[in-house]
Amino acid sequence: MTKSRFPFRRMNSQEILDRFIPNRSAMDFDYAHYMLTEGNKKGKEEKKNPLVMSPSREAYQKQLADAFNMNRTRILAFKSKPRTRRVELIPNSIFSPPPPPISSKHRRHIPQSSERVLDAPDILDDFYLNLLDWGNNNVLSIALGNTVYIWDASYSSTAELVTVDEEEGPVTSVAWAPDGCHVAIGLNNSHVLLWDSNVSRLVRTLRGGHQARVGSLSWNNHILTTGGMDGRIVNNDVRVRHHIGESYRGHQQEVCGLRWSPSGQQLASGGNDNVIHIWDRAMVSSNSPTRWLHRFEEHKAAVRALAWCPFQANLLASGGGGGDHCIKFWNTHTGACLNSVDTGSQVCALLWNKNERELLSSHGFTQNQLALWKYPSMLKKAELKGHTSRVLYMAQSPNGCTVASAAGDETLRFWNVFGTPQASKPAPKTNVEPFANVNCIR
Repeated sequence: MTKSRFPFRRMNSQEILDRFIPNRSAMDFDYAHYMLTEGNKKGKEEKKNPLVMSPSREAYQKQLADAFNMNRTRILAFKSKPRTRRVELIPNSIFSPPPPPISSKHRRHIPQSSERVLDAPDILDDFYLNLLDWGNNNVLSIALGNTVYIWDASYSSTAELVTVDEEEGPVTSVAWAPDGCHVAIGLNNSHVLLWDSNVSRLVRTLRGGHQARVGSLSWNNHILTTGGMDGRIVNNDVRVRHHIGESYRGHQQEVCGLRWSPSGQQLASGGNDNVIHIWDRAMVSSNSPTRWLHRFEEHKAAVRALAWCPFQANLLASGGGGGDHCIKFWNTHTGACLNSVDTGSQVCALLWNKNERELLSSHGFTQNQLALWKYPSMLKKAELKGHTSRVLYMAQSPNGCTVASAAGDETLRFWNVFGTPQASKPAPKTNVEPFANVNCIR
């Protein structure tokens, strides 16, 4: 075994060494020379002939020595000098303009005109119907007379889905299922059709729930809730042959507004009797009509506009018709009316901004405008004009940015009113298809 030709051991930085090498760049040679020559002589003379100084002079001498760094006792320096800080007699900030204030949130630009306009011939100018909806697959459905059209927003393509016979029509309501593929179509003859938009095929027809036209629809997973001119509200389980389940009785006239809460636990209904009902799913009964949880009678006209708040549980916004003009906010847990705002015109539809605390309302006479409100202050942020007739129908894109509005002027307009959503973590995928576990309808 041969010995290593390099017997020297590498030193560890934490070992204690016995040599200190001065740093020449950090030394003051003039001061060192003075201390070794004149300073030493001056010290010996002061010891032989001490001077009597007053306390004030002695303090002055000490401050002077500190100012000129004359109290040092070491000549050699082993560390680099600290960087000297430059002191400005007159700071430059005095002459430079102050920086602009940093805004905590970028102010969003709200376009005042629609970004796209499509023709909507033969659309019914009927306050009690719901003829427009935007599905989760970014496809919009609109009913024009007896025909339902679908418009794919991703490709800007239009297709005819179905045209019903004269004795069945006109179409009185449309609503996309949560899967974005199936659409429910309410008819004037009290029937409800379920269509698969991917293959343009009729899946089934729901009969027997109503005695008059079905003007309002709302999905809750696999449950399709329908509201009719007969004042009835019916839950339909689309998975089974005998689809009629629970029913809700409370309205004396046509049900024109119907919305399930985001949690699926509460149902809000508005009617031509100027009444709002809140129904609790835990209180439903299949043997007898379910009694409401709350009954609100504060509106003075028909209530069609209903919207559940996406960022605050149990908060419902409602809008009254031509004789009311008010937007009201309700706590559906306690039943309290939190606020009421007179808008000055008929409230036709309401939509919450999914990304900001804002509420959009559409109106009738006399301006036929869309109004954007800041919540909860209800300060008006913008008015969007372009329609020449009352704006009865509104629908929101899946990403929450764009709003489609349809009016009696036979136009369909698209507004980029809610801006661009902030990037967020993708939500976990859930099974939202109402027909996912059904091979066929019995």
